[in-house]
Amino acid sequence: MTLKRPATGLVVALMMFPLVVETIYSPALPGIAEGFAISASQASHTMSVYFIAFALGVLAWGVFADLIGRRASMLAGLSCYALGAVLALLAPDYLVLLLARGLSAFGAAAGSVVSQTILRDRFRGTELARVFSLMGGAIALGPAVGLGMGSLLVSLEDYSLVFWALAALSLILLMLSATGLPETLEGAAARVSLTRLARAMARDGALWCDALLVSLFNLMVFGYYALAPFLFQQMGMEPQVFGRSGVVLALGTALGSLLNRRFVTAGVGDRQLVIGSSMLALTAGLMLVVLQHSLWFLLPMMLVVLAFGAALPNILSRALRHYSANAGSAAALFGLAYYMMLGGGLALTAWGQNLGVTVSLSGVLALAAAAVRR
Repeated sequence: MTLKRPATGLVVALMMFPLVVETIYSPALPGIAEGFAISASQASHTMSVYFIAFALGVLAWGVFADLIGRRASMLAGLSCYALGAVLALLAPDYLVLLLARGLSAFGAAAGSVVSQTILRDRFRGTELARVFSLMGGAIALGPAVGLGMGSLLVSLEDYSLVFWALAALSLILLMLSATGLPETLEGAAARVSLTRLARAMARDGALWCDALLVSLFNLMVFGYYALAPFLFQQMGMEPQVFGRSGVVLALGTALGSLLNRRFVTAGVGDRQLVIGSSMLALTAGLMLVVLQHSLWFLLPMMLVVLAFGAALPNILSRALRHYSANAGSAAALFGLAYYMMLGGGLALTAWGQNLGVTVSLSGVLALAAAAVRR
């Protein structure tokens, strides 16, 4: 039986979902700190908790995608996110808020891992790299949409309106997926012990380099979302200014994706592209050390997201090329690794509260990993 190809627009929306819902939340961090009587560091820690729970969700939904199918896993994940968003609305204290954010993150992970698995079901090789690059350009709108919506909602009322929007968005996507998302798993996934697969992947040095690279490039971007609201606040600027900065970042990511597609078409190898992107990110990090307390810091951040947009499609498209027989489970284990690294990195970022140092150290490690990866 020939399986129906999923609508590109819906897959793009589902891939954007985790990024959009997290960046909508970012402008609310100062209000959350005030509303729950916690420090900026504690408010930023809600993002590190988010990504640790997200990592566990990636593992769960990726495995379920092979066991019960892509469609059922996506619907269950979106339902889980909606439940977490409602719990956040009712949270009486900081600990319940952390629980709600963890539950939401666990559900949102389906949008990442299952969407990527759907793409890997339908594409291979260079074609897959081009599709990921195209998706990267579309996903570049995520920060602009998320930061813009979050800033607007915070300016209209307070952080509670953000939680209402998150719950509504998850329900809308749930309905669209229920009516328009087909199953792309043809037959049954090859049965393999998850432990055996994990052992095989753990011995794959190139895969570890790719996991580290994905986590580092994400850390550079999400470090901004965790710390920038407080930087803008220290400069005496309104939340709307932070929201408009998302347009700058989206343009940078879109430009990076566009350049990546041009380079891939011209035959430039993924290794050269990732090394070049790492060097660009490191340069931007050193600029941030100097400029992070003035509005000029948006210039090096644009370079950071440009590097992100150029590097990530190449890393994701090559990472699991040897594990296509168990695409969902392999994506789950791979995602678990890099999101756990990202969650730990964000915890250190929240503790250090220094964006320039975060990006600079990430750039150094990314360049090292890109250079040794074969």
